Amino acid sequence: MSEYLEVNRAMWDERADAHAASPDYAVERLAADPALLSDVVRFDVPRLGPVTGLRGVHLQCHIGTDTLSLARLGARMTGLDFSAPALAQARALAERAGADIDFVQADAYEALSVLPAHAFDLVYTGIGALCWLPSVSRWASVVAGLLAPGGRLFLREGHPMLWSLADPDPSGRLVVELPYFERDEPTRWDEPGSYVATEHEFVHTKSVEWNHGIGEVVSALVAEGLQITGLVEHDSVPWDAFPGFMRPVGGGEFQLTDRPWRLPHTYTLQAVAP
Repeated sequence: MSEYLEVNRAMWDERADAHAASPDYAVERLAADPALLSDVVRFDVPRLGPVTGLRGVHLQCHIGTDTLSLARLGARMTGLDFSAPALAQARALAERAGADIDFVQADAYEALSVLPAHAFDLVYTGIGALCWLPSVSRWASVVAGLLAPGGRLFLREGHPMLWSLADPDPSGRLVVELPYFERDEPTRWDEPGSYVATEHEFVHTKSVEWNHGIGEVVSALVAEGLQITGLVEHDSVPWDAFPGFMRPVGGGEFQLTDRPWRLPHTYTLQAVAP
């Protein structure tokens, strides 16, 4: 196992239980209310369109809240993640919710070693996933290998422009400090907390990330023969990316308080296999 997988897996393994317990993931509400969708999936329902009867796979599914939401919209879902504790939480949520979802453990790059090739009508990748992968081209190859003919990719992700910014200075000024383009050398972090409300004191605080520019994501998918059918940039993001400088705008979304039109916060991309 390469160094980045060891570091990131340890970090995500420790956070699974804390995330499941945090009100930000709404696990208790999702288990109790069969009509409830995660904020992330609900945001993109107008773009997602009908998924009833589609065989779908959610790559990097974490604790399965978005996977469950897609199943509630009618898709026959499989969730894949590299963290055993995260999948344990995902399976527990699905069982409590009465949802028939398969969860499989593997790194995203190894998906085709545990899942059938060209068997899925929908490949879904949720927000905050691509930054953990060093090569977007390898990811695109996996997506193409999983999609059935005519199947589609649905991706909502943090915008690489957002990822390239340092935390605002006291005046709120935004500074481009981090890579926008994919680089061999990752960005390394050592942070004690998490992006959800939790009082847990974490031991595994290090992580390793990469940014991937919009052009790099699009080009990687096109190189695999996929046709881009949609690309929308949004002025909101489903977490408080810059505490003290963002405001909630409803539906679990946040945007910059000061001139949010300066910055694309997230994007939704769709592509179809030939």
